[in-house]
Amino acid sequence: MFDASDPASYPEANWAPYDEIVRTAAADGIALDLTLSGGAPRWAEGPGLPLAALDNQFWAWRPSASAFGRFAQAVGERYSGSYVPPGQTTPLPRVSFWAIWNEPNFGEDLGPQAVDGSTVATGPSMYRSLVSEAWNALQATGHGGDTILIGEFAPFGLSAVGTRRRPQGLPGQFGQTKPLRFLRTLYCLDSGYRPLRGSAARAVGCPTTGAGSRAFRRSNPGLFKATGLADHPYPHDQPPTIETSRDPDLAPFPRLPNLERALDRVQQVYGSHRRLPIYSTEYGYITSPPGHSGFVPVATAAYYLNWAEYLSWKQPRIASTTQYLLYDPPPEPKTQGGGGFASGLLFSSGQAKPSYAAYRLPLYLPVVSGRRARPLEVWGCVRPARYAILDSGEPQIAEIQFAAQGSAAYATLRTVLVRDPGNCYFDVRMRLPSSGSVRLAYTYPPGALPLAGTTVYSRSVAVTLR
Repeated sequence: MFDASDPASYPEANWAPYDEIVRTAAADGIALDLTLSGGAPRWAEGPGLPLAALDNQFWAWRPSASAFGRFAQAVGERYSGSYVPPGQTTPLPRVSFWAIWNEPNFGEDLGPQAVDGSTVATGPSMYRSLVSEAWNALQATGHGGDTILIGEFAPFGLSAVGTRRRPQGLPGQFGQTKPLRFLRTLYCLDSGYRPLRGSAARAVGCPTTGAGSRAFRRSNPGLFKATGLADHPYPHDQPPTIETSRDPDLAPFPRLPNLERALDRVQQVYGSHRRLPIYSTEYGYITSPPGHSGFVPVATAAYYLNWAEYLSWKQPRIASTTQYLLYDPPPEPKTQGGGGFASGLLFSSGQAKPSYAAYRLPLYLPVVSGRRARPLEVWGCVRPARYAILDSGEPQIAEIQFAAQGSAAYATLRTVLVRDPGNCYFDVRMRLPSSGSVRLAYTYPPGALPLAGTTVYSRSVAVTLR
């Protein structure tokens, strides 16, 4: 008899690709963020499935929270570090970093987002139940001390009540709910961060009385004890400091301070003084090429990625930065924009974009012009150093190099030493001799096959001094 909470009840072939990822990552010293998410199997979905979602296995329509909890228990047990699959003799490696669902404020991932002409939000109440079940499953399978993230929000969204032309309104069944609006409803609060009451609370699965609100924190440990809240702070093809919309309920990169304040407020309403960190778990720039000219040029995307990582490094509440994707997807027809979600570091052909070098060796100078006698801040990261240190136990050295304006000859001005495999970053101040270009160089050590002895470079940053 099938037991959804038992990993042995599932076909081993279904686990095989995930087992391979977990084993390979462990062998290479890479930690995994394993996201427990949909779509849900059809038998675990609710009634009224629209035709638009019927043939898409990645969409989820009113998924059963209890069934999801049993599935989460099976995953948690399998990757507990002690589970030996049938027919094998050694346990699978442990996974210690989890996220609960992907973009629950996006109707394709969790639908419907809203009903009754978008006057009643349904996504947050469903997600509240999913978090509760997954949280309990991870606690039960020995992952209580792991990193467990909630949120994984899409950064944008729309809101509008239904009309004759658009009876579902927005976000409707499959649109995006604005993330801060979703957050407030998730925690059973109105737009003024006051607990919902009466019919308004009942409609979104929240306590209707003061006594119920006082028990809310105790009844929802995942919402209050999670390690942090994850966001996908994609910008609107803009630098990481610019957001064209003034809507305070959005959460792209420039608005992360708003998200932090909102998260603190929802915690404080229930007597919690935790300041949950923000995990950026998806970020990137769709480039042109391969898409149309409205997207970001490939060289500009490399610059923006380094800029955003520098800003993330400076903000203590931002606990992670993540590049999405590695490869661009295969090109779409020109009628669909040509490039798809082409945020990769490499084109779909495998050819590297400028952002490949920029991500491997981030380099950012906040100020690139000034007087020659004034030191400039030079910030960067030697990302390959982690694996060389883990392999050899030896610190790694990178070089800050400079070429005078009009010259292609770079000379090393300073070296940086990376000792900690968990921290690739450096931040120094240095005087440059003249106008010119700065870059970072790193040579792979002898044991780093197949790149042993190869020197790689960051993007170059032009500096103007007078």
